[in-house]
Amino acid sequence: MRIVSGIQPSGRPHIGNYLGAMRQHVALQEAGEDCLYIVVDYHALTSLRNGEDLKRYREGVALDYLALGLDPNKAILFYQSDLPQHAELAWILGTVAPHALLERAHAWKDAVEKGNRDMNVGLFTYPVLMAADILMYNPDIVPVGADQKQNVEMTRDIAEKFNHYYGETFKLPEPQISKEVGTILGTDGRKMSKSYGNTIGIFEDEDVLKKQVMGIKTATIDLKDPMPIENDIILSLYEQFSSSQELDELKSNYAAGGFGYGSAKKALLKKLLESFAEAREKRTQFNTKNLGEIMAMGAEKAQKLANITMDLVYKNTGLY
Repeated sequence: MRIVSGIQPSGRPHIGNYLGAMRQHVALQEAGEDCLYIVVDYHALTSLRNGEDLKRYREGVALDYLALGLDPNKAILFYQSDLPQHAELAWILGTVAPHALLERAHAWKDAVEKGNRDMNVGLFTYPVLMAADILMYNPDIVPVGADQKQNVEMTRDIAEKFNHYYGETFKLPEPQISKEVGTILGTDGRKMSKSYGNTIGIFEDEDVLKKQVMGIKTATIDLKDPMPIENDIILSLYEQFSSSQELDELKSNYAAGGFGYGSAKKALLKKLLESFAEAREKRTQFNTKNLGEIMAMGAEKAQKLANITMDLVYKNTGLY
């Protein structure tokens, strides 16, 4: 079974990225599946306007993946921009992608509703480039966070449209979303997202991580009173990194009263530091030279697969 997924290097990965996608990616690799993971730096250009930032972020994302357990000998890890065919296939797919379909994309609708003045063509055609990233490798499944399900469905729509016009070319991939995770809440109660500035990092300095955790939005109650359990951000995050017994103990503290949100946040911070201790240590052992060799190896492997797809695309469209 072939699996393709990616992560955008528009900032440092956070625990929402980890729970929604990165953790799955490493697990699928260990299960012996045929995995390709793309650092989608073309996508990042829709919002990043500083070349040095993009360079730092894309290298950082790759290093973070390696620290979290991705093995370049078991999975293919590469930069999207190392294969210009991604942009070429996006143009070809764009000639069959319905305008109305792209208008329904959540990211575009959200930008329109907010009156974002920096709405660019790249943001509008983002789903087409994502479709190219996926369809280039004819995967069976695409592991994504719940918020990315629509993009995979749009990929299927575009592939069906292309196959209708040009004959059977692309497999229709299925999204794979971890049911235990769903949407990860950020520090303000909305979906955790770099664009909202409500994230909790993985590899941040401990002081930064502490500031993020202590900044989680909570209800206003007296210290002596029981704390509500429903829709609590701290508990929802703690649950992802704790045993059922540990979670029950924290819930009991909530119900007893006299515990306080400050204590709950400290418990979450301790759990996060424990959970990522090994990865945080491993992260310091890599350097950019080793990374360059790893990413070049991944791009070479991906190129062979991309050539097969593009040959068929050229043939079926008459571009060959």
